[in-house]
Amino acid sequence: MDADIPGMRAFVATAEELHFGRAGARLFITQQALSKRIRRLEEALGTPLFERTTRSIELTAAGRRFLPLVVEALAAFDRAVEAVHVTDDPLRVDVYDERFTPLRLVRASSKRDPRLRVEVSMRQGLAVALPALRRQEIDAAFGRVHDLPGPWPEELTHRLVHLEPLAAFVPEDHALAGRNELRPADLRAGGIAMPDPAGACEWRGYLRRLAGHFGVPLRFTEPAIGQGHLVEQFRREKSAVGLGEMSIDATGSGLRRIPIVEPTPLMPWSVVWHRRNPRPLLRTLLGRLRPASRPDPADRRHWLPEVDATPAVSSGTCGSPI
Repeated sequence: MDADIPGMRAFVATAEELHFGRAGARLFITQQALSKRIRRLEEALGTPLFERTTRSIELTAAGRRFLPLVVEALAAFDRAVEAVHVTDDPLRVDVYDERFTPLRLVRASSKRDPRLRVEVSMRQGLAVALPALRRQEIDAAFGRVHDLPGPWPEELTHRLVHLEPLAAFVPEDHALAGRNELRPADLRAGGIAMPDPAGACEWRGYLRRLAGHFGVPLRFTEPAIGQGHLVEQFRREKSAVGLGEMSIDATGSGLRRIPIVEPTPLMPWSVVWHRRNPRPLLRTLLGRLRPASRPDPADRRHWLPEVDATPAVSSGTCGSPI
């Protein structure tokens, strides 16, 4: 039989996940397409690779013998392709801003795979990065894929890869500085004060949706030029709070980081790339960025804007009303 590379990739992903839905998401294909690839491979081999029931799937004895050899074969194939096509040029990835989760995700991916050489840019907004992605001046970008200007470009695709909890940041003499946690209702008295997101209209849209949902006043201040200026703006506020990722370390800044609970707002980060980008290194990065699972709609511990809570076509209209 001829080598069936797509079928082999489908087999390995399914063998590792033991779940057709998760394996399909990992390969960025539908569950139906994944099943077809595996059936085609099984027919070519003349033996089943999985035992399927209505509730679970398991590897057959043949599948268990096949798996380590296929993993080795795919690694050899990928090395051969990279030897022909990959230049010394690193992968060009826009990570939004140095303070946020995407830079950490890219660093972790590079650490796990030394072949993954990355050149980062920080356009501070997915809306600003999209034109460069469409022209393939960059290979990937991170951001929130809703509340963007105009319709979603058909030549680009995306996958949710991380949900980051948000926290309140307040100066040490703030009215709420003594609290160990805050609920969204606690923010109504002073409101939220944030630097103007400028070109990051998807972040502006997120903040407007959050404020509207919880009935919290929202005020935009002047754009922050760098980390120091952002901290300075947050320290001016004595009743309003600033918001930021829970992973941001406030030590030594004069600010207190206070978790927001019941529910905790989540910032959705997606990776975006051009459908026709041929670079093997892009495939490597995408393989390292596992899909994130959205909270169950019945989960009252976390909050996402409704438009972000279900997989759907990305929304447009920068700064659209709630």
